[in-house]
Amino acid sequence: MRYAVCILIASSGMLLGVVGTLMFANPLPDALHASASNDRYQDYIMCTGAVAVNPRAPTDGVWMLDYRSGKLQGTVIDRTVGKIAGWSEVDLVTEFNIPPKTDVHFMMTTGTIAQGQAALYVAEVTSGKFGVYTMGPAPDGGGGIIIRRHDLTTFRAAKPQ
Repeated sequence: MRYAVCILIASSGMLLGVVGTLMFANPLPDALHASASNDRYQDYIMCTGAVAVNPRAPTDGVWMLDYRSGKLQGTVIDRTVGKIAGWSEVDLVTEFNIPPKTDVHFMMTTGTIAQGQAALYVAEVTSGKFGVYTMGPAPDGGGGIIIRRHDLTTFRAAKPQ
């Protein structure tokens, strides 16, 4: 009887050791890691997210928003040479139909919409406008990138002026 209890205790200890090792030694699966990040400084916001330039070679995209000019810029990093592949630009003042000298408050973040492709979500809280954008290869095949708007809507009525 004592022999069976000792075997049970030893087996339980080994099983708990294996489970503990698996839980704490293995990193989280890629699906659980954050795939994008963002930061802001004064009148600038920067976000990153995947861009599907080549399905076999995922690459990172960088979005920059300049409050003062109302310009959204985007680029991708050419992994083969480690250089920026040029910038594409969208005038958000025109896109969102923002009157001149309006005190704007932009927010933006990225999210994954397909494997290897992020979308950028931009909100301007004064006007209540919300846009969805992606980056991809330019249609001319010259190696540049283009920013595409997929949707532009209003999430609430604009504040009275």
